Amino acid sequence: MSDVEEAVTRAHHDEWARVVASLTRRFGDLDIAEEAAAEAFATAVERWRADGVPPNPGAWLTTTATRKAIDRIRRENKRDDKHREAQMVYDDTPPESLGVIDDDRLRLIFTCCHPALAMEARVALTLRMLGGLTVPEIARAFLVRETTLEQRITRAKAKIKAARIPYRVPAAADLPARISGVLAVLYLVFNEGYLATGPDTDPIRHELTAEAIQLTRLIRALLPEDGEVAGLLALMLLTEARRPARVSTSGELVTLDEQDRGAWDAALLAEGHRLVRERLAAAAAGVAPGRYQILAAINAVHTSARDIRDTDWWQVVALYDQLAHLDSSPIVALNRAIAVAELDGPEVALAAVDRLEDELAGYHAYHATRADLLRRLGHTQRSRAAYDKAIELAGNTAQTANLIRRRDQLR
Repeated sequence: MSDVEEAVTRAHHDEWARVVASLTRRFGDLDIAEEAAAEAFATAVERWRADGVPPNPGAWLTTTATRKAIDRIRRENKRDDKHREAQMVYDDTPPESLGVIDDDRLRLIFTCCHPALAMEARVALTLRMLGGLTVPEIARAFLVRETTLEQRITRAKAKIKAARIPYRVPAAADLPARISGVLAVLYLVFNEGYLATGPDTDPIRHELTAEAIQLTRLIRALLPEDGEVAGLLALMLLTEARRPARVSTSGELVTLDEQDRGAWDAALLAEGHRLVRERLAAAAAGVAPGRYQILAAINAVHTSARDIRDTDWWQVVALYDQLAHLDSSPIVALNRAIAVAELDGPEVALAAVDRLEDELAGYHAYHATRADLLRRLGHTQRSRAAYDKAIELAGNTAQTANLIRRRDQLR
């Protein structure tokens, strides 16, 4: 890759959301903003080769994209109002402050993640408008056809326009509820990258985890006092830190108990642990932690241990008890049972897991957990049957390879 191509790629990663958000604020149209931004980046490839990379790539791209958008509006509408054109070209007035924080990118995030949109539309629109991923990239990540994904994004944009969904940060009173919706989208994106659900895709999609982390960092920079934002970022960082050790050279998923902890990313771990300590200090001062903060604390306990045998399982169970008050889902109960097995033994844990059968019968991790507990109790045939069911339900090839190996190790 040439120096210019590297510069454009880096600018795309750093500036795409800013350019699109700036144009959306100015012209009030997601289609115009997206297409003008794409044209500006395409122009940069040619112009920067001839003229060199500008000192401020972001400003160059925003200016170029703005001109592209104005040209498109003129072509489509053929306005005769010269005053309106002049105002459009030379409008340097600052945007009206419509919320508690005046930032174009944050406004765009809240627009893309508006609760009036279906969750799958929020995810697709967020990745396209803020993450800069192409339609084929998003379609591959979520295992849908490109035409389906394109229609999903188009309908979401149309709904935003038809429903006149405002391009703004919500009012202070509405912000906590809306923040939770944004974080839910980002967490969903990260989880799909952390462990892809489809059988015909890479088991780990780094581009998705990277985009989720980048967008969460943006939220964190704009809302530095929000505990759940910090908690989600910490959770993502501590999880992403383990990525180098999560898939073997043969393509098999490596579970936490078998991972080479020396391969974990020390910088990401340090940043994640620092955020967790900050939230623990806030909790000690009387600020109750939310779901993401507790999940981050659980991950901090796991990643603090030099060996799986050094894990503070009592603390893990206590944190899951705390989480259960906020999220009484069967997934939380299943994960708690896994930790209970290390404290009270596999028999106690198996009883807790079996109580979840009605709710988790179609979830591969439920059967994989049962298989492991039955193996530890010496129930080989029952363990094998549970592994077979987990293999049948497994989401991708790396999971399947791990489960097959564990099943085949049974005597």
